[in-house]
Amino acid sequence: MQKEKLRVIRKQKGYTQQQIADIIATDVSNYSRKESGDVRIIKDEWDKIARFLDVSVEEIYEDEEAKVVINNDHPIFNGNASGGNINQQFNNIPGAIIENLQGYIALLKEENERLKEELRTPKGRK
Repeated sequence: MQKEKLRVIRKQKGYTQQQIADIIATDVSNYSRKESGDVRIIKDEWDKIARFLDVSVEEIYEDEEAKVVINNDHPIFNGNASGGNINQQFNNIPGAIIENLQGYIALLKEENERLKEELRTPKGRK
């Protein structure tokens, strides 16, 4: 959830994201993600920001909203999985995530083979 109240007051008072980032001892890209709602702002940070902006925490605070979305209509979750084309079922997943997962699967397969070989080799003989 975007921190609209915080963003508006920061801009009204003429401060940059870099200046706020310096107050909470983080880099500007991390602060930007906090202000956009992608990264949680902890209580201590809310307090520091409010003091710096010379406002009460209540004037800038907005509740953190869970970003988890459960799709109960998806066949995997409702028990109607029919196989089908995996690309059709998961075409919303960004390619970089898929590539990362494929690399992880390859590593797991390698480790699995190594462990199988270790089991085949009698102890003391390597």
